[in-house]
Amino acid sequence: MKFVKIEVFIPKENTKKLMEKINKGGFLKEENYDFCYAETPVIGHFRPIEGANPYIGSLGKIEDVLENKVEFRIRREDLSKVMKIIKENHPYEVPVINVIELNNS
Repeated sequence: MKFVKIEVFIPKENTKKLMEKINKGGFLKEENYDFCYAETPVIGHFRPIEGANPYIGSLGKIEDVLENKVEFRIRREDLSKVMKIIKENHPYEVPVINVIELNNS
């Protein structure tokens, strides 16, 4: 079975809601456990520029936001379903989502 690791950067206050939605889909299950993910507090930085519709902040101003980096492993075949859940439940216009292929040997 092939796996990928997902990393998502999300405002701290939105983390639980997103992870509940992903877990509800059955994607955070590892054998006899569910809700399996890691969360690390980070400070995200960005500046909305012309054309942006920011969830946080204002155009032209550099923002520093308390975020979480959440990490979890899913089956490669579930990637499109999980990406859809993330995009539907993430507050940012352009969320940072990293997909990392895992060596499953």
